[in-house]
Amino acid sequence: MIQKAYQITAEGKAELEKELEELKSRRGEVADKISEARDFGDLSENAEYDAAREEQGLLETRIADIEDILTNADIIKTSGKSAIGLGSTVELKSGAKKFTYTIVGPVEANPLEGKVSNESPIGMALYGKKVGEKVTISTPKGDTTYEVAAIK
Repeated sequence: MIQKAYQITAEGKAELEKELEELKSRRGEVADKISEARDFGDLSENAEYDAAREEQGLLETRIADIEDILTNADIIKTSGKSAIGLGSTVELKSGAKKFTYTIVGPVEANPLEGKVSNESPIGMALYGKKVGEKVTISTPKGDTTYEVAAIK
């Protein structure tokens, strides 16, 4: 089976390691919930037991996902770049408005924090652009043209 390499920043790796540690520390708490729910009696009609088992399943799935990502991670090198690529922090301007995005892999993308995936429409439109170039980004609200003001 071919393992997929996940492209993440060093910051993203540290965040995943922290989340993994927190999730592993919750295993005992979830096991206690299951144990308490068993004491309520008949498991076939025990909503607390079902909820605790579901929580355990979600917890273990997330732990396995994070471990897989960390095992197969390629850390993005962020050095001074003249063109936008993975790990670049980009400042865009459109008139008086300025926006800042960091181009990351899909694993750590979080648009609310300004982290956009290189596979997203914004990431694909920005990829390879240089300071001073115009870029048109298509969004559900329509096309918008920005100028690349800075690449960090």
